[in-house]
Amino acid sequence: MAPSTVSRSFTNPDRVNVVTREHVLAVAERLGYRPPRDGGRPTTQRRSATVALVLPDIANPYFSGFIRGAEREAAAAAYTLVVADSQESPHAEERIVSKLTTTTDGLLLVSSRLPDRAIAAAARQTPVVLLGRQVRGVASVCPDQASGTRQIVDHLASYGHREIAFCAGPPTSWLGGQRWLGIRSAAKALGISARRIGPFPPSVEGGLVAADAAMVDGATAIVAHNDLMALGILRRLAQRGVPVPEAVSVVGFDDIFGADFCQPSLTTLGHRTEHAGRSAVDLLTSLIGDDLAPVSEIVVPTQLVMRDSTGPAAGPRS
Repeated sequence: MAPSTVSRSFTNPDRVNVVTREHVLAVAERLGYRPPRDGGRPTTQRRSATVALVLPDIANPYFSGFIRGAEREAAAAAYTLVVADSQESPHAEERIVSKLTTTTDGLLLVSSRLPDRAIAAAARQTPVVLLGRQVRGVASVCPDQASGTRQIVDHLASYGHREIAFCAGPPTSWLGGQRWLGIRSAAKALGISARRIGPFPPSVEGGLVAADAAMVDGATAIVAHNDLMALGILRRLAQRGVPVPEAVSVVGFDDIFGADFCQPSLTTLGHRTEHAGRSAVDLLTSLIGDDLAPVSEIVVPTQLVMRDSTGPAAGPRS
Protein backbone atom coordinates (compact mmCIF):
# COMPACT_ATOMS: atom_id res chain seq x y z
CA MET A 1 0.00 0.00 0.00
CA ALA A 2 1.33 3.43 -0.95
CA PRO A 3 2.42 5.73 1.92
CA SER A 4 0.26 8.48 0.42
CA THR A 5 -2.81 6.25 0.82
CA VAL A 6 -1.98 5.63 4.47
CA SER A 7 -1.50 9.36 5.02
CA ARG A 8 -4.82 10.22 3.37
CA SER A 9 -6.58 7.65 5.56
CA PHE A 10 -5.84 9.97 8.49
CA THR A 11 -5.69 13.41 6.88
CA ASN A 12 -8.36 13.21 4.16
CA PRO A 13 -10.48 10.07 4.71
CA ASP A 14 -13.17 11.06 2.20
CA ARG A 15 -10.63 10.45 -0.60
CA VAL A 16 -9.93 6.84 0.49
CA ASN A 17 -12.04 3.75 -0.15
CA VAL A 18 -13.94 2.76 3.00
CA VAL A 19 -12.55 -0.77 3.02
CA THR A 20 -8.99 0.50 2.56
CA ARG A 21 -9.35 3.08 5.29
CA GLU A 22 -10.75 0.53 7.75
CA HIS A 23 -7.80 -1.76 6.99
CA VAL A 24 -5.31 1.09 7.61
CA LEU A 25 -6.98 2.01 10.89
CA ALA A 26 -7.03 -1.61 12.02
CA VAL A 27 -3.31 -2.02 11.34
CA ALA A 28 -2.57 1.29 13.07
CA GLU A 29 -4.57 0.18 16.11
CA ARG A 30 -2.71 -3.12 16.26
CA LEU A 31 0.66 -1.32 16.07
CA GLY A 32 -0.35 1.28 18.65
CA TYR A 33 0.13 4.13 16.16
CA ARG A 34 -1.52 7.50 16.76
CA PRO A 35 -1.36 10.25 14.11
CA PRO A 36 -0.10 13.74 15.01
CA ARG A 37 -2.82 16.11 16.13
CA ASP A 38 -2.20 18.35 13.13
CA GLY A 39 -2.85 15.46 10.74
CA GLY A 40 0.78 14.81 9.83
CA ARG A 41 1.73 18.18 8.41
CA PRO A 42 5.19 19.61 9.20
CA THR A 43 5.07 21.42 12.50
CA THR A 44 7.41 23.22 14.89
CA GLN A 45 5.41 22.02 17.86
CA ARG A 46 7.03 19.39 20.07
CA ARG A 47 6.65 15.72 19.25
CA SER A 48 7.59 14.07 22.53
CA ALA A 49 7.78 16.81 25.17
CA THR A 50 11.31 15.49 25.79
CA VAL A 51 14.69 17.19 25.47
CA ALA A 52 18.09 15.54 25.89
CA LEU A 53 21.27 16.70 27.60
CA VAL A 54 24.45 14.99 26.37
CA LEU A 55 27.65 15.36 28.38
CA PRO A 56 31.13 13.80 28.24
CA ASP A 57 31.44 12.46 31.80
CA ILE A 58 28.48 12.13 34.13
CA ALA A 59 30.83 11.33 37.03
CA ASN A 60 32.46 14.77 36.82
CA PRO A 61 30.79 16.94 39.52
CA TYR A 62 31.26 20.00 37.30
CA PHE A 63 28.31 18.86 35.18
CA SER A 64 25.91 18.42 38.11
CA GLY A 65 25.02 22.13 38.06
CA PHE A 66 24.13 22.00 34.37
CA ILE A 67 21.94 18.94 34.95
CA ARG A 68 20.18 20.50 37.94
CA GLY A 69 19.50 23.81 36.22
CA ALA A 70 18.41 22.18 32.96
CA GLU A 71 16.09 19.73 34.72
CA ARG A 72 14.36 22.46 36.69
CA GLU A 73 13.86 24.72 33.67
CA ALA A 74 12.69 21.80 31.53
CA ALA A 75 10.14 20.79 34.17
CA ALA A 76 8.89 24.37 34.38
CA ALA A 77 8.31 24.27 30.61
CA ALA A 78 6.55 20.88 30.83
CA TYR A 79 9.42 18.95 29.23
CA THR A 80 11.11 15.78 30.43
CA LEU A 81 14.91 15.92 30.47
CA VAL A 82 16.89 12.86 29.34
CA VAL A 83 20.60 12.73 30.27
CA ALA A 84 23.17 10.80 28.21
CA ASP A 85 26.88 10.21 28.91
CA SER A 86 29.33 9.90 25.99
CA GLN A 87 32.23 8.87 28.28
CA GLU A 88 34.66 11.31 26.63
CA SER A 89 34.25 9.52 23.28
CA PRO A 90 33.44 11.57 20.16
CA HIS A 91 32.30 8.36 18.43
CA ALA A 92 29.92 7.49 21.26
CA GLU A 93 28.62 11.06 21.31
CA GLU A 94 27.97 10.92 17.56
CA ARG A 95 25.91 7.73 17.97
CA ILE A 96 23.96 9.21 20.88
CA VAL A 97 23.23 12.44 19.02
CA SER A 98 22.15 10.56 15.91
CA LYS A 99 19.60 8.55 17.91
CA LEU A 100 18.32 11.40 20.06
CA THR A 101 17.89 13.69 17.05
CA THR A 102 14.89 11.62 15.96
CA THR A 103 13.46 10.71 19.37
CA THR A 104 13.50 14.03 21.25
CA ASP A 105 12.43 17.57 20.50
CA GLY A 106 15.87 19.15 20.96
CA LEU A 107 19.41 18.63 22.21
CA LEU A 108 21.65 20.27 24.81
CA LEU A 109 25.26 19.36 24.08
CA VAL A 110 27.57 20.03 27.04
CA SER A 111 31.32 20.39 26.30
CA SER A 112 30.73 18.50 23.07
CA ARG A 113 33.69 16.55 21.65
CA LEU A 114 32.17 16.50 18.15
CA PRO A 115 33.74 18.44 15.26
CA ASP A 116 32.02 21.65 14.20
CA ARG A 117 30.60 20.08 11.03
CA ALA A 118 28.87 17.30 12.99
CA ILE A 119 27.32 19.79 15.41
CA ALA A 120 26.14 22.02 12.55
CA ALA A 121 24.63 18.98 10.82
CA ALA A 122 22.72 18.01 13.97
CA ALA A 123 21.45 21.58 14.33
CA ARG A 124 20.01 21.41 10.82
CA GLN A 125 17.92 18.40 11.84
CA THR A 126 16.72 19.45 15.30
CA PRO A 127 17.05 22.43 17.67
CA VAL A 128 20.47 22.35 19.38
CA VAL A 129 22.00 24.47 22.14
CA LEU A 130 25.66 24.13 23.13
CA LEU A 131 27.02 24.59 26.64
CA GLY A 132 30.73 25.28 26.98
CA ARG A 133 31.20 25.31 23.22
CA GLN A 134 30.67 27.72 20.34
CA VAL A 135 29.97 26.87 16.70
CA ARG A 136 28.97 29.48 14.13
CA GLY A 137 25.22 29.45 13.54
CA VAL A 138 24.38 27.29 16.59
CA ALA A 139 22.88 28.66 19.81
CA SER A 140 25.21 28.46 22.83
CA VAL A 141 25.81 29.31 26.47
CA CYS A 142 29.52 29.60 27.21
CA PRO A 143 31.67 30.84 30.12
CA ASP A 144 33.83 33.89 29.47
CA GLN A 145 37.20 32.19 29.10
CA ALA A 146 39.05 35.31 27.92
CA SER A 147 38.22 37.20 31.10
CA GLY A 148 38.68 34.13 33.28
CA THR A 149 42.13 33.23 32.05
CA ARG A 150 43.25 36.84 32.48
CA GLN A 151 42.09 36.65 36.10
CA ILE A 152 44.20 33.53 36.64
CA VAL A 153 47.35 34.94 35.07
CA ASP A 154 46.96 38.31 36.81
CA HIS A 155 46.54 36.50 40.13
CA LEU A 156 49.68 34.42 39.63
CA ALA A 157 51.65 37.42 38.38
CA SER A 158 50.69 39.38 41.49
CA TYR A 159 52.42 36.64 43.50
CA GLY A 160 55.57 36.97 41.42
CA HIS A 161 55.15 33.88 39.23
CA ARG A 162 56.99 34.13 35.91
CA GLU A 163 56.79 30.49 34.77
CA ILE A 164 53.37 28.86 34.24
CA ALA A 165 52.74 25.29 33.10
CA PHE A 166 49.30 24.54 31.65
CA CYS A 167 48.36 20.86 31.95
CA ALA A 168 46.10 20.28 28.95
CA GLY A 169 43.07 17.99 28.83
CA PRO A 170 41.58 16.09 25.87
CA PRO A 171 42.61 17.38 22.42
CA THR A 172 38.92 17.31 21.42
CA SER A 173 37.95 19.71 24.24
CA TRP A 174 37.06 23.05 22.64
CA LEU A 175 36.89 24.70 26.05
CA GLY A 176 40.32 23.34 26.94
CA GLY A 177 41.71 24.88 23.77
CA GLN A 178 40.17 28.23 24.62
CA ARG A 179 41.64 28.06 28.12
CA TRP A 180 45.13 27.52 26.75
CA LEU A 181 44.78 30.32 24.20
CA GLY A 182 43.59 32.68 26.94
CA ILE A 183 46.42 31.79 29.32
CA ARG A 184 49.03 32.11 26.58
CA SER A 185 47.67 35.50 25.49
CA ALA A 186 47.41 36.88 29.03
CA ALA A 187 50.89 35.63 29.91
CA LYS A 188 52.39 37.17 26.78
CA ALA A 189 50.81 40.52 27.61
CA LEU A 190 52.55 40.47 31.01
CA GLY A 191 55.87 39.11 29.76
CA ILE A 192 55.35 35.79 31.56
CA SER A 193 56.36 32.38 30.21
CA ALA A 194 53.46 29.94 29.69
CA ARG A 195 54.00 26.42 28.38
CA ARG A 196 51.48 23.74 27.51
CA ILE A 197 52.17 20.15 28.54
CA GLY A 198 50.06 17.10 27.93
CA PRO A 199 47.38 16.17 26.96
CA PHE A 200 46.23 14.28 30.05
CA PRO A 201 42.91 12.64 30.96
CA PRO A 202 40.60 15.21 32.64
CA SER A 203 40.45 13.20 35.85
CA VAL A 204 42.15 12.78 39.23
CA GLU A 205 44.17 9.94 37.73
CA GLY A 206 45.22 12.18 34.87
CA GLY A 207 46.35 14.75 37.41
CA LEU A 208 48.73 12.26 39.01
CA VAL A 209 50.58 11.90 35.71
CA ALA A 210 50.34 15.62 34.95
CA ALA A 211 51.99 16.51 38.26
CA ASP A 212 55.10 14.50 37.42
CA ALA A 213 55.33 16.17 34.00
CA ALA A 214 54.87 19.61 35.54
CA MET A 215 57.62 18.95 38.06
CA VAL A 216 60.02 18.12 35.24
CA ASP A 217 58.96 21.34 33.48
CA GLY A 218 60.15 23.38 36.49
CA ALA A 219 57.42 26.04 36.48
CA THR A 220 56.47 27.70 39.77
CA ALA A 221 52.73 27.66 38.95
CA ILE A 222 50.59 24.88 37.47
CA VAL A 223 47.22 25.55 35.83
CA ALA A 224 45.19 22.38 35.26
CA HIS A 225 42.60 21.76 32.55
CA ASN A 226 39.93 21.24 35.21
CA ASP A 227 39.49 20.79 38.95
CA LEU A 228 39.57 16.99 38.86
CA MET A 229 43.00 17.10 37.27
CA ALA A 230 44.08 19.80 39.75
CA LEU A 231 43.01 17.57 42.66
CA GLY A 232 45.13 14.77 41.24
CA ILE A 233 48.06 17.16 40.94
CA LEU A 234 47.68 18.19 44.57
CA ARG A 235 47.58 14.55 45.65
CA ARG A 236 50.71 13.65 43.69
CA LEU A 237 52.64 16.66 44.95
CA ALA A 238 51.74 15.70 48.53
CA GLN A 239 52.97 12.16 47.88
CA ARG A 240 56.28 13.56 46.68
CA GLY A 241 56.60 15.90 49.62
CA VAL A 242 56.30 19.06 47.51
CA PRO A 243 54.57 21.77 49.61
CA VAL A 244 51.74 23.77 48.01
CA PRO A 245 51.81 26.72 47.62
CA GLU A 246 55.27 27.19 49.18
CA ALA A 247 57.10 25.34 46.36
CA VAL A 248 54.49 25.50 43.59
CA SER A 249 51.04 27.05 43.15
CA VAL A 250 48.13 25.12 41.62
CA VAL A 251 45.01 26.49 39.89
CA GLY A 252 42.03 24.63 38.43
CA PHE A 253 38.91 25.37 36.39
CA ASP A 254 35.21 24.82 37.26
CA ASP A 255 34.99 25.31 41.08
CA ILE A 256 33.46 21.87 41.57
CA PHE A 257 31.94 20.64 44.80
CA GLY A 258 34.83 19.65 47.07
CA ALA A 259 37.36 22.12 45.67
CA ASP A 260 37.30 23.90 49.03
CA PHE A 261 37.52 20.67 51.05
CA CYS A 262 40.91 19.42 49.84
CA GLN A 263 44.22 20.29 51.50
CA PRO A 264 45.18 22.90 50.58
CA SER A 265 41.86 24.24 49.29
CA LEU A 266 41.95 24.81 45.56
CA THR A 267 42.12 28.16 43.79
CA THR A 268 39.90 27.79 40.73
CA LEU A 269 37.92 29.64 38.07
CA GLY A 270 34.18 29.08 38.34
CA HIS A 271 30.87 30.20 36.94
CA ARG A 272 27.19 29.64 37.69
CA THR A 273 26.60 26.29 36.00
CA GLU A 274 23.04 25.89 37.26
CA HIS A 275 22.11 29.28 35.80
CA ALA A 276 23.80 28.29 32.54
CA GLY A 277 21.72 25.10 32.42
CA ARG A 278 18.54 27.08 32.91
CA SER A 279 19.50 29.58 30.21
CA ALA A 280 20.31 26.78 27.76
CA VAL A 281 16.90 25.13 28.20
CA ASP A 282 15.21 28.50 27.82
CA LEU A 283 17.06 28.99 24.52
CA LEU A 284 16.21 25.47 23.39
CA THR A 285 12.48 25.75 24.07
CA SER A 286 12.38 29.04 22.15
CA LEU A 287 13.95 27.28 19.16
CA ILE A 288 11.56 24.34 19.43
CA GLY A 289 8.58 26.65 19.48
CA ASP A 290 9.70 28.93 16.64
CA ASP A 291 11.73 27.97 13.57
CA LEU A 292 12.52 31.66 13.03
CA ALA A 293 13.77 32.33 16.58
CA PRO A 294 17.17 34.08 16.53
CA VAL A 295 20.29 32.00 17.25
CA SER A 296 21.76 33.46 20.44
CA GLU A 297 25.26 33.13 21.87
CA ILE A 298 25.19 33.83 25.60
CA VAL A 299 28.52 34.45 27.36
CA VAL A 300 28.31 34.01 31.14
CA PRO A 301 30.70 35.72 33.58
CA THR A 302 33.49 33.79 35.28
CA GLN A 303 35.05 34.47 38.67
CA LEU A 304 38.36 33.40 40.18
CA VAL A 305 37.85 31.85 43.60
CA MET A 306 41.09 32.41 45.51
CA ARG A 307 41.94 29.75 48.09
CA ASP A 308 45.06 28.25 49.67
CA SER A 309 46.68 26.47 46.72
CA THR A 310 48.23 29.67 45.36
CA GLY A 311 50.83 31.88 47.00
CA PRO A 312 54.11 33.76 46.41
CA ALA A 313 56.55 32.26 43.92
CA ALA A 314 59.50 30.54 45.56
CA GLY A 315 61.73 31.00 42.51
CA PRO A 316 62.52 28.60 39.66
CA ARG A 317 63.01 24.95 40.68
CA SER A 318 65.86 22.85 39.40
